Amino acid sequence: MNKKLIHWSLIIVACSLTLLAISIFSLIIGPASIPLKKIGFYILKGRGTPEYSIIFDIRLPRLLLGLAVGGSLSLAGVILQGMFRNPLVEPYTLGISGGAAIGVCLNMVCNLHLTYGILTLPVSGFLGAGFVILLIYFLSLRKGVVKIQGLLLTGVMISFISSSFIMLMMAVSHTENLQGIVFWIMGSLEEPNWLLIKLALWLSVGGLIASYFFCFDLNAFSLGEEEALHLGINIERTKKLLFILASLLAGFSVSVTGIIGFVGLVVPHFMRMIVGGDHRILLISSFLAGASFLIFCDTIAKIIIAPMELPVGVITGIIGGILFIYALTKKKVVI
Repeated sequence: MNKKLIHWSLIIVACSLTLLAISIFSLIIGPASIPLKKIGFYILKGRGTPEYSIIFDIRLPRLLLGLAVGGSLSLAGVILQGMFRNPLVEPYTLGISGGAAIGVCLNMVCNLHLTYGILTLPVSGFLGAGFVILLIYFLSLRKGVVKIQGLLLTGVMISFISSSFIMLMMAVSHTENLQGIVFWIMGSLEEPNWLLIKLALWLSVGGLIASYFFCFDLNAFSLGEEEALHLGINIERTKKLLFILASLLAGFSVSVTGIIGFVGLVVPHFMRMIVGGDHRILLISSFLAGASFLIFCDTIAKIIIAPMELPVGVITGIIGGILFIYALTKKKVVI
């Protein structure tokens, strides 16, 4: 047992150091580079300098939002994959992103963001995601029992329907609205509102803490629902609570940053290969790895064709797809 704790501690320390290194890399790298040896000076005593403004007004908000959203999406992916016992399940598979996208698209088409302010975009996205979450849940409910396969299939179909509605709205929208919709769909961490950033951080950390109340339940689910029931797990209550938790994490993330794919699919899948299927270590390691992955992808998106910037969803799709193909070629995948 002591060896296992030491091993897990080393994994957490390694993931934390990786996150720290990538975060520092993200702060110093960009169209305007900041020397590593001077970053401490600018943070502590550089108030009023251009470098101080770049760090605290541009790069730090993106870094913190990347940490929150990357961690939340990875955590939601771990929960859903453990609950469904399926490595291909991710938050977006259940149509949550589609619902959020419809909400934002309707907002843009109706010009609500111009009339009532830019904050209506994430609010519309969260309401759209919430509507889809409730719809999927009640469609999958049979005599008080949530059917896991029905939940998955319903989510996939709603995701396809949402995509069709989005294409319909893009086809009938004006050019300026079309550009905004396309940019939002590709995902971005460019969010200057500190209230939303703080909410995302609190929700991600709260979700991580809450998920640990279910780590043994998720381990039991990996044996199958019947085995989990025999182990004393209230499987129906647990499934409902886990679905709500994962949906809140994914829904809020999508509503703030747009659709950033592959984080909730690749990171949990890849971390299982490294740390195994025990959720006591898988939850925290995936959270830290997801944050590191998204911050790294955002940094690459900023510099790859500087001074222009790519949407971060493009980079996560390319890198995540390559990593997932690599993971599929390995025999160590544990579900």
